[in-house]
Amino acid sequence: MKKIRALAVAFAAALTLAACGDGGGGGSEPPVQEAPEFPEGSTMQRLAEAGSMTVGTKFDQPLFGQQGPDGTPVGFDVEIAKIIAGELGIAPEDIEWTETISANREPFIQDGQVDIVVATYTINDTRKEVVDFAGPYYEAGQALMVLADNTEITGPDSLAGKVVCSVEGSTPAQNIRDNYPDAELRLFGDYSSCIEPLRNGQVDAVTTDNVILAGFVADDDSFTLVNDGETFTEEPYGIGLAKGDDEFRTFINDTLEAAYADGRWEEAWNATAGEVLPLPEPPAVDRY
Repeated sequence: MKKIRALAVAFAAALTLAACGDGGGGGSEPPVQEAPEFPEGSTMQRLAEAGSMTVGTKFDQPLFGQQGPDGTPVGFDVEIAKIIAGELGIAPEDIEWTETISANREPFIQDGQVDIVVATYTINDTRKEVVDFAGPYYEAGQALMVLADNTEITGPDSLAGKVVCSVEGSTPAQNIRDNYPDAELRLFGDYSSCIEPLRNGQVDAVTTDNVILAGFVADDDSFTLVNDGETFTEEPYGIGLAKGDDEFRTFINDTLEAAYADGRWEEAWNATAGEVLPLPEPPAVDRY
């Protein structure tokens, strides 16, 4: 994961597939339980009886969550959501996908607009104050992207006086704000909005998770990852759900651990991000 630039050619191929409607993997077909039984009054029972659920995910991130030509997103995050839905007896076609950006993930959960959020969603203590998390199910890391001819930025410690683009409400943006205050942050609603400002020199760098930036680099050789994509944080991706719903969180954690053990997690990875990235070890679930 520290040398993602070496995978740029493969990423470009995946992005070409996405442009053709594949989205970096057509996805797997996780099993759907028939008539599962759950405790009376639980979220699991409510969703199972409804036969449908609403999932918040990203629509613009190749390999993890990217909207296909039919409007349905594809990617590793999408497959994780389908595994959870399947344990509730909900088929993929009965999932309603709602686009979430970094800034609206907590509000969507709090307002009940979605049942869960699976959207490159880093678990941290600040977010735990208002929502709960199951997982993590994957661990990324923050990196920097600059113009290919930029030799001044060599890592986060060289950002003083530089304009850094990121996304409102994201962990990478908060990390720059907290730990590199001499950098000037410029924030947008999504990472793709940082691309033209970087290209035309309005910003000096873009920062987010390494796997997201690698897709942009592969798509445009005028960009590069600083230090070949070396990361300077740990970003454990979790599944967001309503605060205090301990039964539902336990159910999702149980489902993840079962998927690790029986191969569903690996199958989901191989069908999406695994077309480009090596198979990682699944991270240990944090039953806080």
